Amino acid sequence: MNIAAIVTHNLLSFIVILSIIVFIHEFGHYYVAKLCKVKVEEFSIGFGKELFGFNDKSGTRWKICLLPFGGYVKMFGDSNPASTPDKNKIKEFTPEEKKVSFFYQNVYKRMAIVSAGPIANFILAIAIFTAIFRIQGMTTILPIVDQVKENSAAYEAGIKSGDTVLKIDDEEIQDFERIRQIVSLSSDRSLAFLIQRGEEQIKIDVTPKISTSKDIFNNEVKIGMIGLTASQQRFTKLNLIDSFTHANIEAYNSSIGILKAIGELLTGRRSIKELGGPVKIAEYSGKSMSMGIMMVLWFMAMISINLGVANLLPLPVLDGGHLLFYIIEAIKGKPLSERIQEYGFRFGFGVLLALMAFTTINDVTQLFIK
Repeated sequence: MNIAAIVTHNLLSFIVILSIIVFIHEFGHYYVAKLCKVKVEEFSIGFGKELFGFNDKSGTRWKICLLPFGGYVKMFGDSNPASTPDKNKIKEFTPEEKKVSFFYQNVYKRMAIVSAGPIANFILAIAIFTAIFRIQGMTTILPIVDQVKENSAAYEAGIKSGDTVLKIDDEEIQDFERIRQIVSLSSDRSLAFLIQRGEEQIKIDVTPKISTSKDIFNNEVKIGMIGLTASQQRFTKLNLIDSFTHANIEAYNSSIGILKAIGELLTGRRSIKELGGPVKIAEYSGKSMSMGIMMVLWFMAMISINLGVANLLPLPVLDGGHLLFYIIEAIKGKPLSERIQEYGFRFGFGVLLALMAFTTINDVTQLFIK
């Protein structure tokens, strides 16, 4: 493929994958809003000029817009897609209009509507993981050490071939992949390993070393490594209940991993250059499309989890920011002042714009470096 074909392939893949995930997210808001008898004026995939759309029986305008980088649900009484109330308009609402306006719902209904979007993303991810586990079963690499790389962190700490990893920081280890996940996200933090060696259980502290590795898309990433390999496998065919159980565990571990990575970014233990933006997501979307349907589904599930976690962060403008304000309102018995909320949303919008600009520039810079 030439450069133009690659860019087109990545962009189309990005639009398809993101549009599905955004639709599910916004449908979560829409569905719970309808349950709460709130009138929804617009359901949009994308921003900007409307390309095409239709009105349903309830008066909601369903539309596809020119810029396919997100979406929104605009509810009755909102002045814009960010759910900012139209202050002049809502003051003149009749009692009947107040009943179907988002602004006049009690705080618990508003909390439910706002949190429904991220929750829908987690439900989508769990559904996808369930399907993958049900179709493919589960191949588990047992946490039995095969080899210890010389001069590695594990070698220096005293781990030996044949050791079985029972726990890391009091978390029980069932498979070698979980060791990889924990170690890769631990940077240079010491980890407490509980090892089974013959009849003896030994506690060993291991501090991962930062190393450059290749991810599944053949991109270089910096992760923590300790120098262990394992090869003993166990295949398990899973029924629907077991598939669902493992899907929830996978979604939970992925969410915790994202939160840990964010924490390390905020504390400076992880470089902000590792952040990826729309260009990186588009690149990965294209690569996943070229690797088969299962990889597309897995990638979609991971992006959905990332979107769900990110939207629950307590940053004004995001769902988590709205949720934080509503939680404070529920505790205080009254909403925060309009001025505080306005300053909060301005700050959140500024942070979001700066983050998008930085990640886009970072993505483009890395493309040129390649």
